[in-house]
Amino acid sequence: MRAVKWLGIIAFAVIFLIWIAPIVGAQKPGRLVESVVRGLLIGGIYSLIALGIVIINKASGVFNFAHGYMMLLGGLIFHAFFSTQQPSPIASAIFSAFVVLMALTLTGWRALRDLRRLGIGIAVGVVLTLVLSIPGQEWQILRALVGGTAGAMTMGFAVERFTIRPLIGQPLFTSVLMTLAVGELLHGVTQLVWGSVEIALPVFDTLKRAGFPPRITIEGKETWMQVDFNLNLELIVAFVLSVVAFLAFVLFFRYTNVGLAMRATAENQQLAQSVGLRVRVILAVAWGIASLLAAAAGVLQAGSSTGLSQNMPGIAFYAFPAVLLGGLDSVGGAFVGGLVIGLVQELSKRLFPGLQVDTELAPYLLLMIVLVIRPDGLFGQKRIERI
Repeated sequence: MRAVKWLGIIAFAVIFLIWIAPIVGAQKPGRLVESVVRGLLIGGIYSLIALGIVIINKASGVFNFAHGYMMLLGGLIFHAFFSTQQPSPIASAIFSAFVVLMALTLTGWRALRDLRRLGIGIAVGVVLTLVLSIPGQEWQILRALVGGTAGAMTMGFAVERFTIRPLIGQPLFTSVLMTLAVGELLHGVTQLVWGSVEIALPVFDTLKRAGFPPRITIEGKETWMQVDFNLNLELIVAFVLSVVAFLAFVLFFRYTNVGLAMRATAENQQLAQSVGLRVRVILAVAWGIASLLAAAAGVLQAGSSTGLSQNMPGIAFYAFPAVLLGGLDSVGGAFVGGLVIGLVQELSKRLFPGLQVDTELAPYLLLMIVLVIRPDGLFGQKRIERI
């Protein structure tokens, strides 16, 4: 049976290569190189989106369908602090109070009785209010980073606390459906507060004002590439920041106590709880980090190309094949899967212009082929359950 399977795969590969070779040969080499480079740059953002989905799946086994809307809301929170020149101290104080309240009550409302912890929370809230109340355009990046980080993690804490935690012990499918409901709720909130008009996020304009060129041109007319091609500065910076964020999380996940606790919880929640780990707090932290990564991906995507619009959650669906391709439980697989999906999309757009093969067919066809060969993904672990 296995021999028949591999013969079918080899036959399909040969037929595909015979069909695609003339199409590739008709392209200019420089345009193909441009598509490869652009695909890898776009794939960096897909990797960041896929990482957030993998974190939730590793920690709780839930496939988070609300991740795209968390991207949008996180980006809108960042934009709110980025675009305001004269922030309101009252609004900043209310926002800071909610952030501190959600952080203090990760273990429950009884934590408010701890005077020492409450005092630390009040001090953090005061500092956060002061930072978010600094006026002036020169402080917009600082306000947006602090406010966006606090808002994104609080969003993750709230989603876990009010929607996922009450379903502990219920069938896993119930939690998955809850993420769909959360996504629709966030969709309605963003439309109600910000409307449905696309919002520009010129977060990379400071680099242009500092003298960086808006485009990076690679000359190839006198070489085998035959043509010059341009890469937007925003796309390059977004890729670099995506890789930095990915590496920062990997270091955190491997070398910090919280990261080690998250890894233990991901392996076996009951065993982790039996050795004294606070599983509920760790799950809340996992949701907070995943929400922060979603917000970062939303900001980078909005700043590099699309802006903040109601179409942004659809970009998360492009990352779903990346998650499954790399493996649902593999952090490194999320990175590789994102790069591969970005590369496949751009190459298919170049080879089949105007047919929308890049978003409607190519990633899912590749995913289907990989899952037929490796059902657990390229880097996923095969689990054997004994009954």
